[in-house]
Amino acid sequence: MNWQTGPIWDASRAGDYGRVVELARTQRRMTQTQLGESLGLSQSAVSRLEKRGTSAYSTDVLAAASAHLGIPPALVGLADGRPHGQLNGDYVYRRKFLGGAVAAAVAPALAGLPAAADETGGRAAALRLSTSAYRRLDGSTPSRALAEPVHAHMRLIQTVTRDAARERRTLLAAVGSEAAGLAAWLSWDMGDFGSARTWYGSAIKAARAAGDPLLTAYQTGSLAQFEAHAGNAAQALNLTRRARQALSERCPAVADAWLSSVEALAHAARGDRRDADKALTASRAAAESLPEEPPPWPWVFTFGPGKVAACRVTCGARLGLAEWVLSDDVDALATGHAKQRALLVLDIAAGHLAGGRIEAAFALASRALDTGLQYRSGRIVERARAVRRCFTTAAPPRVVRDFDERLHGVYL
Repeated sequence: MNWQTGPIWDASRAGDYGRVVELARTQRRMTQTQLGESLGLSQSAVSRLEKRGTSAYSTDVLAAASAHLGIPPALVGLADGRPHGQLNGDYVYRRKFLGGAVAAAVAPALAGLPAAADETGGRAAALRLSTSAYRRLDGSTPSRALAEPVHAHMRLIQTVTRDAARERRTLLAAVGSEAAGLAAWLSWDMGDFGSARTWYGSAIKAARAAGDPLLTAYQTGSLAQFEAHAGNAAQALNLTRRARQALSERCPAVADAWLSSVEALAHAARGDRRDADKALTASRAAAESLPEEPPPWPWVFTFGPGKVAACRVTCGARLGLAEWVLSDDVDALATGHAKQRALLVLDIAAGHLAGGRIEAAFALASRALDTGLQYRSGRIVERARAVRRCFTTAAPPRVVRDFDERLHGVYL
């Protein structure tokens, strides 16, 4: 569904979020009664929502409806975008809800929400927004600082799920899956691979319990990406196959592009240049055909050609191909946040090292290590150590000795 053109886009720009919900519902061939049952609302309440026009809207109801129908939050005023509609009081205030200062307080505050079964949809949507806030904070916050509140957030989701009616737990299972996936990512960044695997396993299990093939494929692909970076090529390829099987014949273009990039990483991990190049070509072709619109749930950040370029850099570093690493480094470094860029810089450093440019390699590695220390990222530090192990000589130059001194004093 193209969210950026046609009546849905026009309704969103006019601030008529009820019309956005109505159009998305009808395109999914869902009745007002069916949507109401999913959100804990009556048919008449859904009708009033859809006919509200540009009046003020309840954040919880809009968040629940957009989450259930897969509407990008920006189109109903819940994320970055142009000013929409009337936003005041306890009603929609878009990006502020996801602000860094508010994010840490969101999860504890939700504990006071009423436990009535008919509010399950709104509670699930609010919990999902909190997960998104934490995920976006990951780009500017040390994972060790985020881990504790995210784990508390997970416990809150478990409590809400336990107290919900049995027939409404599938919606909360999807929320739990997303939060578990974030906990896995944080563990990975901290260098705790055992916990990362455990959390990814929980995320996949919860996604299956939710009965959501796209979320199942996303979490399975995330574990595959983790295993590819860890060097477990066979397991990563097996997981990507399982992710595609979960989607069967209905694989969205963004999922196809992303999974092809994960396959490329897996092929590079086993030293297979030909298959890695083939997978990268497929990923780039799919990414270039993606429409320019907010990423579809459960993707939080946009996947595009820049991400494929970054993947090619990483594959080149694993394969020792300086020409892959150094040809795309400018485009690749334009993607991601500071921690992701630091990992790419280390891959580029590995490319310089493979090309015999020792001074340039360790100058870049030192810069990336600065970021790793700033954010206390075990993953960045370990990758820096891996780059250092690639260079062996009895008499290292001064730049390498300086790098060694810094690494020897790192304890995270």
